[in-house]
Amino acid sequence: MATQTVTLDGDTDWSGFRHEARTLLARQIPPEDVVWHTRASAAGDLFASDDPAFDPASVEDASSSRRSGAHVGASASVVPPAFVRLCETVVLHEDPSRFGLLYRLLWRLVHERGLRNDPLDADRVHAQHMAQAVRRDMHKMKAFVRFRSIVEAGNPEPVHVAWFEPVHHIVEAVAPFFVRRFTQMRWVILTPERSLRWEPAGASGTSGTVEGALSFGPGARRQDAPPADAGEALWLTYYQNIFNPARLKLAMMQKEMPRRYWRNLPEAELITPLTIDAMARSGRMIEAPPTVPARRIEVVESLASPASLSLIPEETQLSADPVEALAQLKDATQRCRECPIGAHATQSVFGEGPVRAALMVVGEQPGDQEDLRGRPFVGPAGQLFDRAIADLGWPREALYVTNAVKHFKFELRGKRRIHKTPAQQEVAACLHWLESEKAQVQPQALVALGATAARALLGRPVAVMKERGQWHTDAQGRQVLVTLHPSALLRADPAQHEEAYGAWLRDLALASSLIHAAA
Repeated sequence: MATQTVTLDGDTDWSGFRHEARTLLARQIPPEDVVWHTRASAAGDLFASDDPAFDPASVEDASSSRRSGAHVGASASVVPPAFVRLCETVVLHEDPSRFGLLYRLLWRLVHERGLRNDPLDADRVHAQHMAQAVRRDMHKMKAFVRFRSIVEAGNPEPVHVAWFEPVHHIVEAVAPFFVRRFTQMRWVILTPERSLRWEPAGASGTSGTVEGALSFGPGARRQDAPPADAGEALWLTYYQNIFNPARLKLAMMQKEMPRRYWRNLPEAELITPLTIDAMARSGRMIEAPPTVPARRIEVVESLASPASLSLIPEETQLSADPVEALAQLKDATQRCRECPIGAHATQSVFGEGPVRAALMVVGEQPGDQEDLRGRPFVGPAGQLFDRAIADLGWPREALYVTNAVKHFKFELRGKRRIHKTPAQQEVAACLHWLESEKAQVQPQALVALGATAARALLGRPVAVMKERGQWHTDAQGRQVLVTLHPSALLRADPAQHEEAYGAWLRDLALASSLIHAAA
């Protein structure tokens, strides 16, 4: 059989290839009898081509329509949709034999049904490697394009121009990404094969479309791109100062930023000197003395006498007035250093509420907001607690609220202070403050929110999930109601929040009779 020559309109003529492949398959012309060629791109002035204005949605719509069908010939032969997607990508490869490979795969898929289940077939593997190379080149174009601003005559708006040298025929395929990413910016991307220009809607020279117009032009030369500008110098300064020599991995860097792209990246000129100096800089970093972190929280001044850091001076007796006695205790907790927490907190957070309160509500420890404001239950957990007592009809001023631990224990993560559960030794060191509060307030009953508070009040480990919603008796004979801490509800699955909140309300409601009787 005579050799059949097929000439496509261009290097990325996917629709032409698809039409010709259908025709050849319908005529039963085998791959070895077909020679594929592409016409040379038409020459012309930059952006003077006769291509119509580009609608970014047209690329995606056309792609969707092509992918929706997998009929490839007049004989209604059907190939997997994945093969159509593979072809769309492989036609962008620079290898001149790509069309012959794709037609050979098409022919074999129709005539060799077992090929679809053979992932190790040489032609399939070759095509997949080509598609992977195209996708990698598209990713590099998105990552390594660098714009420089120039002002064109007769237009006050600057245009941002970039030069890029792709390996494959990807320029038109990547164009929608830049349109979406820089919709409001006038820009030009020059490449040796094909160039793009985007004019946003309303800019001079646009067709008045809703979003703008993208036009295609012939290839350009590297010298057509503008020289470095002030913005590039700022970028180089930033790049140089964020370079960390201790984390330098040359092999990984060159994998992600291959050398063929370096000549078009402004930061590439810094890579060699920074690399050469990396070992010496790492050594200086290791030898440097440790830095002293700046405190973010003002240090609380302690008493002059170390022996009385946590206690009220012996010559000072607690007032007979419970309100004044609580004030004295609060002042004393500011100087407490019986455990390390007090040295790092902003201030102590003492309880507040009326003496002879019907209920004393005890939580675990103050949180970040409580530590800064010096009041208990004012952070997110406190807001949820306020919502609960409002739903139950409890006035906040009828409750005495406090915590088992009087200082905020945390760990720094960047600039954030993250709550950290106090150790049992720290809870035990703070227990006498809680006992003093109970002695002055003389509540009728107590509510323990969470395991830490329950253990401090009952003097034993408490399995909150098993013992919640039950009354227990402390060492002084007072009734203690155990339930969850509101922060546990904040950490729960949002889908189960309302159910968990309802169960928590039912626990708290067991103490409603005390509140109503006191009222």
